[in-house]
Amino acid sequence: MPTTTVLPENGASGVSSLDMASLLLCAYELGDFINQSAEVADYLYWKEAVHEDEQVKQLSKQFEKAKELFSECERFGRFHPDYHAAKDKVKLIQRELDQIEAVKRFKLAEQLVDTMLYDVSRMIAESVSDTIKVPSNEGKTGGCGGGGSCSCGSGGCG
Repeated sequence: MPTTTVLPENGASGVSSLDMASLLLCAYELGDFINQSAEVADYLYWKEAVHEDEQVKQLSKQFEKAKELFSECERFGRFHPDYHAAKDKVKLIQRELDQIEAVKRFKLAEQLVDTMLYDVSRMIAESVSDTIKVPSNEGKTGGCGGGGSCSCGSGGCG
């Protein structure tokens, strides 16, 4: 189906509403393909497993309390008498959480979905130009990367 580009009155190029509608439909279709992938299915399975795991729930509560204590200590910095103990407690509970099989699998599944999304983004960007930069989550450290939104309890504290 042929499309037309509408030029605004100021002379800058733009995309007609018909082009944008087609682009949005393609984007939703691509999103559906991604959501039907084995990677996303695995991610959702392990996300639910983490959410339902009693050990994760218990350690997450301990982790939140430890983070609160560390935040209090952190206000005064490393000179607070309990700073190092509070920091060590957070790290210890984080390591315990990271040893739970469901959390390990969830983090791996999350990384695989992130990689897939990055690869798709890169392909789209490179189809426009070889020099376009594509943001990535690589190099970001701490927790599962969900910033605490996944309920695995990591909270991204590292």
